[in-house]
Amino acid sequence: MAYDLEEQEQLAELKGWWRDNGTLVLGAVAAAAIAFAGWEGWNAWHAKQAHQAAALYEAFGKALQKGEARDVREAGGALEAQYPGTLYASMAALAQAHFLFEQKDLKGAKAQLQWVIERSASEEMRDLARLRLAGVLLDEKAYGEALAALAAKHAQTLDAQFAARRGDVLLAKGQREEAKAAYREALAKAGGGDGEAFRDSVQLRLEGLGG
Repeated sequence: MAYDLEEQEQLAELKGWWRDNGTLVLGAVAAAAIAFAGWEGWNAWHAKQAHQAAALYEAFGKALQKGEARDVREAGGALEAQYPGTLYASMAALAQAHFLFEQKDLKGAKAQLQWVIERSASEEMRDLARLRLAGVLLDEKAYGEALAALAAKHAQTLDAQFAARRGDVLLAKGQREEAKAAYREALAKAGGGDGEAFRDSVQLRLEGLGG
């Protein structure tokens, strides 16, 4: 009997609590369900965007292989305009920058690299764009701008590459001792990811300055 009485009291308390809080609980459950549905919908939309961007990047790659400048520009521009947040857009911009540089279109190459620096969601891509931008600026003899690009904060994994490029700029400016110091720094910071060819290249440049 005591158990039955206790159970009835608990039921009464539960009914009272539900009367006071039921609307709030139902609202919270509904909000959670809506949020989940929204998350699932966002994932589906994101997957669709990635798939469409991948298809466009494939078309871009084919145009790049054939050297079709107009198609390269069109596919690359479409990726940047329609799917700027995807990695495909950043990769296409970097590839297009190299393509334009090879065609001596330094202004176009710089524009593509600047787009990556300003718009890419990938920190690694932004760092790589700064490194390549410094190379284009070096070719233009814009040494101050090149050094400014290289002075930007970047991932440690690119320390050796940045130091080597800084050495190239300093050497072009006629600052031989500073260039030697930069090349030594590049060799000291070079890791397995930089490759033997990179280290050999820096070593040759350093030896060309008398070590």
